[in-house]
Amino acid sequence: MKNKKVFLSVVLATRNEEENISRCLESVKDIASEIIIYDEYSKDATVSIAKKYGAKVFLEPHHDIFHITKQKAIDKATGEWILQLDADEVVTPELSREILKITNSKLQITNTNLLFLRHQQLIEARDGKIGKDSGEVIAYFIPRKNMFLGKPLIHAGVYPDGVIRLFKKGYAKWPCKSVHEQMEIKGRVGWLNNDLLHFDSPTLKRYFMRLNRYTDLQAQELKTKKVSKGLFRFLQYTIYYPLYTFANLYIRHKGFLDGVNGFLWSLFSSWHFPIAYFKYLTDPSSKKAYP
Repeated sequence: MKNKKVFLSVVLATRNEEENISRCLESVKDIASEIIIYDEYSKDATVSIAKKYGAKVFLEPHHDIFHITKQKAIDKATGEWILQLDADEVVTPELSREILKITNSKLQITNTNLLFLRHQQLIEARDGKIGKDSGEVIAYFIPRKNMFLGKPLIHAGVYPDGVIRLFKKGYAKWPCKSVHEQMEIKGRVGWLNNDLLHFDSPTLKRYFMRLNRYTDLQAQELKTKKVSKGLFRFLQYTIYYPLYTFANLYIRHKGFLDGVNGFLWSLFSSWHFPIAYFKYLTDPSSKKAYP
């Protein structure tokens, strides 16, 4: 009996991504056995473009926590391996070949890149242990190179920006509780070597649209946690966190080596805290001042 060929599903959740979706799907059309897209009723040409690439498109109401829609796409996939992408990401030819080595064979990649491993330690210090320490590797972090205003960010604490995107079906899922959550992995996690390109902020307009959306969610989290509206928290979110974040990214993580782009990234990243906190303070449904 011949061995069953491993099947790769590429899955996405989309909403008004006509500027990005073609570039993304073009990068995976030769490695995907199927493309599954759950679309939150896009008002542009996202769906029609996706169908030109043979994608199976399913419509889904909008969720503030986008991971809900992402999980539905994952659940719909039929492949033994799943590659979950965002529409503004691009799989490089080098990464494609590396993915095929894993999905078309029993090869397991064990990356010992110290930068990647330190990055994972930082993620786990923040979010908790990810996966198991032994056994078969069933999910992979992919290093992500973020393109900011047309140039890649290498410093400012951004690279490798590891994201778990390649995994065996049934072994990974989104908790769907928070915009910042990590995937839950039932097995060992490894790292791929080649970069995934992320075109999240080609213009300042695009960046501020994302900043507005993320700070809305962060403000909701502050409300859910009933964060104090007293003077101490006010100073913490409006002065301490912004100054610490800017200094950490621009100086400690050498954002200055990325020139003007590194400065702007570090500055705008520091703004997330006061913007989210002011949205929380001025939310008419959250007028109570918590002690």
